Amino acid sequence: MSEERSREMSWWDRLTASLSGEPQSREDLLHLIYNASERGLVDSEALSIIESTLLVSERQVREIMVPRAQMISIRDDEPLQDFLPLLLETAHSRFPVLADDDSDEVVGILFAKDLLRRLLGDVPEKFQLKDFLRPALFVPETMHLDRLIREFRLKQSHMAIVVNEYGDVVGLVTLEDALEQIIGDIADEHDHQNEEDPHISELSEGMYQVSAITPLEEFNTFFATHFSNHDFDTIGGIITSAFERMPTVNEVIQLSGLRFRITAADSRTVRQLEVSRSS
Repeated sequence: MSEERSREMSWWDRLTASLSGEPQSREDLLHLIYNASERGLVDSEALSIIESTLLVSERQVREIMVPRAQMISIRDDEPLQDFLPLLLETAHSRFPVLADDDSDEVVGILFAKDLLRRLLGDVPEKFQLKDFLRPALFVPETMHLDRLIREFRLKQSHMAIVVNEYGDVVGLVTLEDALEQIIGDIADEHDHQNEEDPHISELSEGMYQVSAITPLEEFNTFFATHFSNHDFDTIGGIITSAFERMPTVNEVIQLSGLRFRITAADSRTVRQLEVSRSS
């Protein structure tokens, strides 16, 4: 193959041309791709995407979903003035809508743009949220991510409600969540946590800034607490569960002799905490 011809070929063409023999397994294919990367036929970014694409079929929805306790949802009998601030304060465009009987039954999805477009005109005197709902897509928590992405494409949907084997709602997952498993985090202005930052840092004497993703083992060791990791892996999960809803910035709760103040959060998760000893 001439050097000029090689330059004209895409990295995928060159990779295909470099593969000798037929791989018998996924491991064989990955091995060939690694060898191609070492030879400079595939750059590091392309290698990462190929590897993630091959591995994504092994992961299940429950591994990446937003847990039920961290879902931001609306009751279908809520007055407009009660939930409109939520739409304006969050960066999300879709919200699960629950039945008005205090159950976890999801009756539809509210697209913020549908509602806001209507608000630009005349708001009907008898406003009913159910008039704005779109059908919800339900997926099992055991569905593999490659199948999930195909389901999103087939149904032309960007959000799915995750259910367990009994049909109970256990979380939600978005197309963005799934694609991030292939191309990496899709950061936006609401992403506060830098992965290189320490989980726990001292702000002043007796006052600490704590990332919500701090593993419970690390948190317990630092603060000499005994939070159980039976149901949650991070301190953020403990805090959200204690509130029994998604807390907002500046809300405070006291647990195990510690005072927790929410310092950063969005509509789906707590991100940053201020922790001090209870007075």
